[in-house]
Amino acid sequence: MEKLPQSMAAVDIKGGHGPASALVASELPVPVAGDGQVVIRVFAAGINRPDVFQRMGYYPPPPGAPATLGLEVSGEIVAASGRWKLGDRVVALLGGGGYAEYVVADANHVLPHPETLDAISAAALPETVFTVFANVFEDGKLRAGQTLLVHGANSGIGTTAIQMAKAAGATVIATARGPDKVKAALDLGADVAIDVKADTIGGKVKSVLGLGADAPGGTTSGSFAEIANAHGGVDVILDMVGGDYFAGNLQALKPHGRIIYIAGLSGMEITVPIMALMAKRAVITGSTLRSRTSEEKSALAKRVEEVVWPWIAEGKLRPQIDSTFPLAEAAAAHERMESGSHGGKIVLTVAGPGK
Repeated sequence: MEKLPQSMAAVDIKGGHGPASALVASELPVPVAGDGQVVIRVFAAGINRPDVFQRMGYYPPPPGAPATLGLEVSGEIVAASGRWKLGDRVVALLGGGGYAEYVVADANHVLPHPETLDAISAAALPETVFTVFANVFEDGKLRAGQTLLVHGANSGIGTTAIQMAKAAGATVIATARGPDKVKAALDLGADVAIDVKADTIGGKVKSVLGLGADAPGGTTSGSFAEIANAHGGVDVILDMVGGDYFAGNLQALKPHGRIIYIAGLSGMEITVPIMALMAKRAVITGSTLRSRTSEEKSALAKRVEEVVWPWIAEGKLRPQIDSTFPLAEAAAAHERMESGSHGGKIVLTVAGPGK
């Protein structure tokens, strides 16, 4: 292990929680690795919606995790363990603490830095890819030839889910807000992209479509469920919106379809029409990633490296970067995320190649 400094630049939450302005530049002790852990010098750190929820006081870290923010980083190993050697370039899934110059990670939650990506793009991988893989492919059982409906297509999760589903041979229907975001979803590979900005979700919305090789594309009208059904319905729905979207989700779903919740940005409660659910023989599920056991995350990391890392090497998956901010400007990065205007991942640059 190389000799590390005693303190480091990091981002703390003034008062424990609050608005974006509560994020302040601080000096904190450099963390020390325990058994089975590594220390990573951070090049860049991805920002995720759970960071915002934690900062606001709604999503406390699990026992044993750092109280500071940051669930994914790219960097290099400076204290080694397991398969890792000093100087290895890596990315890591974290329980917290990534908004800093150094971070501790479970050695089994660390993956090699993909050679085709720079440090900023690599930092945008772990939390997002693990979330999509666990929910869409493991719980949702999406397979080649099936159809995925992605809500929030321009978020970090959405842009990743589109690419991963296409890499797996699935058809993708995406919803987004506004023509620019619809076009961005189509450019990423979505087969159909629906603009839901113009009206309430239960009403008629103008929809911009990409219809594949058998049709030229164009516009049509209808709810997202009507449009999805016009294209054969969907097998899996990845929903981070929640609220009023549920009725449309169930309507769009094929028999034996799966609805997966990973957030509820527009409402945390749904009303379930039981007879309609029974008629579809549908499955409703959801999960969080951070609260999973270390063993679950280790198994997930192994599967992600086996399945997803080859897609990255082949150019089928590349994180979409919206913007970068220096570590000391984490508050501005959170304001960008909360504005809802971003398309793709927001990343903090910390040190070394991440700048």
